[in-house]
Amino acid sequence: MDVDDVETVAVLGAGNMGHGIAEVAALAGFEVQLRDINEEFVQNGYDQIEWSLGKLAEKDQISEADADAALERVSAVVPVEDAVADADLIIEAVPEKMDIKKDVYADVEAHAPDHAVFASNTSSLSITELSEVTDREERFCGMHFFNPPVRMQLVEVISGAHTDDATLDLVEDVAERMGKTPVRVRKDSPGFIVNRVLVPLMNEAAWLVHEGEATVEEVDSTTKYDLGLPMGSFELADQVGIDVGVHVLEYMHEVLGDAYEPCPLLTEKVENENLGKKTGKGFYDYESGAGADVPSDATSESVKNALLAVMANEVAGLIGNDVADAADIDQAVKLGAGFPDGPAKMADGVGLDVLLDTLDERHEETGAERYEAVDYLRDLVEEGSGFRDSGDDEDDSVEFETIRIERDGRVGHVVLDRPHRMNTISGEMLDELAVAIDELEADDEIRAVLVTGEGERAFSAGADVQSMAAGGGDPLHSVELSRNGQSTFGRFEESDMPVVAGIDGYCLGGGMEFATCADMRVASERSELGQPEHNLGLLPGWGGTQRLRHIVGEGRAKEIIFTADRYSAEEMADYGFINEVVANEDLKEHAMDLAKDLAAGPPVAQRYTKRAMLAGRDDTDAGLEIEAQAFGQLMNTDDLMEGVMAFMSDEEPEFEGK
Repeated sequence: MDVDDVETVAVLGAGNMGHGIAEVAALAGFEVQLRDINEEFVQNGYDQIEWSLGKLAEKDQISEADADAALERVSAVVPVEDAVADADLIIEAVPEKMDIKKDVYADVEAHAPDHAVFASNTSSLSITELSEVTDREERFCGMHFFNPPVRMQLVEVISGAHTDDATLDLVEDVAERMGKTPVRVRKDSPGFIVNRVLVPLMNEAAWLVHEGEATVEEVDSTTKYDLGLPMGSFELADQVGIDVGVHVLEYMHEVLGDAYEPCPLLTEKVENENLGKKTGKGFYDYESGAGADVPSDATSESVKNALLAVMANEVAGLIGNDVADAADIDQAVKLGAGFPDGPAKMADGVGLDVLLDTLDERHEETGAERYEAVDYLRDLVEEGSGFRDSGDDEDDSVEFETIRIERDGRVGHVVLDRPHRMNTISGEMLDELAVAIDELEADDEIRAVLVTGEGERAFSAGADVQSMAAGGGDPLHSVELSRNGQSTFGRFEESDMPVVAGIDGYCLGGGMEFATCADMRVASERSELGQPEHNLGLLPGWGGTQRLRHIVGEGRAKEIIFTADRYSAEEMADYGFINEVVANEDLKEHAMDLAKDLAAGPPVAQRYTKRAMLAGRDDTDAGLEIEAQAFGQLMNTDDLMEGVMAFMSDEEPEFEGK
C-alpha cells in the first residue's frame, strides 16, 4: 500500500489531540472517521473541528469552500466497528496510559481490515509493546503529532522493534500529504526525540531549584534570555502541564533507570494538583498573580552550563543508540519545541569537551546518575569531534542552516527557512544571506533573485528578538547588529540583478525591511505587513527609517513606523509598497513567474537602471549622469541589436548580457 491507496483515516479519541489530527487529515483530503467512547465526547470533538476550520477561513488561511469540504469529510461515530471498518490508516490518540491503549488495540484488531496500518500518537510509550497486542506488528508504528496539530509542523514517525520499512515510508508520506514534516525515529526509545530532550531538561531545572543551586526566576531567565529558548523551563512546564512531564519522567525512570528519577519539586506539584495554567497555579500563579513574568536580568552561568550539559548527554544517548542522527534531532527539536537552534548545534557551539567536563564535575560532586556521561559523548570528545561533524550527517548538499538556495532556470530562489520561528531573522541568517547573494551573483547562469519564506504563515515575522536578546544588551553589539542588517539587506538592494520578494503571511519588522530592498514585491491576500518596532520601544534598525520612505513617501513611512500597525496586502498595495496582490494559492507560482520574466530581460540594461535609480535617490544630478553614461554604453551592446531584431520580427528577444 502507498499513500495514494490511503482514502480513509480513523482517529480514535476526540480530545485535543484527536480532533486536531482529524482536522489535519480532513484538510489533506482524507475521509475521516472520528471516534470516541460516547456521543458527548465525539460530538464535542466534531464541534471543535468545525470551530477551528471556521477560524482558519476567517483568517484567510483557507477558503470557506475548503473549510466546508473538510468538515464534510469528517464523520463522528461511537461504535469502534463503524469507525475502523473501512479504514486504511488508524491513528490512536487516547489517554497516555499503556493499559488503556492496549485495550483499544485489542478491540480495534477484531474489526479493522487486514490491510490497515495502525499508528499511535503516544508521546513516549513503547511502540513495540503496543504493537504486540495486535497481529500486525510489522504494520504498527508511532505517529506522534505535536499540540496543536493544525499549527505544529513536526510529526515523529517511530519504528517499533517489528515495524517494517514500508510502514514507516507510508506513514511519512501520509504526514507529508498532511503538510507536515516527518522525522523518523529509528528505534523505539522512551520519549523518542523531542520529549527525550525536553523532559530531562525540565527535570534538571527542577533539581537545580530543589537542591538550592538556583531559583525558579534564575532558571527561567537563563533558559529564555541566555539560551534563547521560547520559554523558561518552568514556564514551559506550566504551559504543557506539570503532570504531563512527570508522567513521561516516571515512564523513563521505569525503563531507563535512576538518571530519570522525577524531581520531588515536580511530583509535589502534581500531588497538590498545582499543574500549571490548566489549574490556575503551578510554578507561577495564573489566577491572582501575573503569570509567568520571567525576568530578563537574572541569568546564571552555572545554570546554563548544567542545562546544556544534560541536554548534550541526551543528544549523545540518542545518536549513540541509533535512535536518530544529529541533523534529525536538531530538526525535530526546532520544529517540535521551537528552539532557535537544534540541541546538537547548541552543544557543538559551546564545545563538547566543556560540557563533558561539566558533567564529570557534577557527577563527582553529587554522585547523581543524571550527570553520568554516556560513552558516545566521551568518544566524540576523545576524537575531537562535534555532533554535527561526527559522520552521522553525510548530506553534503546542506550548505546553510537558516536559509536554502534553489535554482529554477535563471532564477536563484532564496528561501528563509526557519518555519519553527516564523522565519524570523537571526544574526546567523544575516550572515548566510550575505553568503547567498555572493553565491548567486557569482553564478553566470542566474539573472534574477526570488526571496520567499518557508511555509504559509510568514515571509518573515521580523527579527528574532529573543535569540538576539540572549546575546546581552551591549549597545556596541547592538550597533554592529544594526549595521550588519543594513549592509546585508543593502546587498540585495544593490544587486545588479532584479530581486523579487514573494510575501505570504506575516511580513513584519525586519522581515518588511528585507522586503523593502527587493525591486518588486508580490503578496498573497492573507499577508499582513508592518513595522511594529515602536511597540517594543525600538525603531526599525535594518534600514527601515531610510529605505521605506523612498517607496511610499515620507508621510506614509512615518505613519507605518509611528503607528506600529499591521496593514493588509491590499492597503500596502494602495500605498505603493506591494506591486501586486494575488490569491493565496497562487503566490508561489506567480512570484516565480515574475522572477523568470525579469530573468529573461536585458541584464546590462537592468544593472545600469538599478544603479542610476539608487544614485539618484538623494542626488538627482548623480543619477542623471549615470543614466546618460549607461544609455551611451547600451547603444553599443549585442543585447540592443537582439532587442531591435526581435522587435522587428515580432519575436521574443534572447538577451545574453553582452
